[in-house]
Amino acid sequence: MTTWEQMSQLEQSQCIYWDMYKDAYGVRPRGIDTSSWTVENFAEEFRMLSDIIRVNEYDQLKAEESAAHDFEVRVQNLIQCGARSRDQALKWIHEAEGSNGDDDFLCHLVGLPYGYFRKAA
Repeated sequence: MTTWEQMSQLEQSQCIYWDMYKDAYGVRPRGIDTSSWTVENFAEEFRMLSDIIRVNEYDQLKAEESAAHDFEVRVQNLIQCGARSRDQALKWIHEAEGSNGDDDFLCHLVGLPYGYFRKAA
């Protein structure tokens, strides 16, 4: 197996492209022939992919902020409707969402940031 240091700049660029494309679009590139690309071609692609990744990260952050707000409103509504505590409201939400008490899975299901329920150390 070739190490990173043993790869040419072009080979390294192909690897970086493979990963950046996945970060930008959520899938690995298929059907894209990079065998004739130059380092300059890759650099241009890196600029475009960086812009897409930056926009995606911003959109995800905004969606998570909105989901957190909506979730906290949901918790408060459940407390007002009869949950004795936040813990009971969370149990009801777990049951309703089918997360079986798995906080990280609940985060995924309702769009919260990963680790939302972990207590700060």
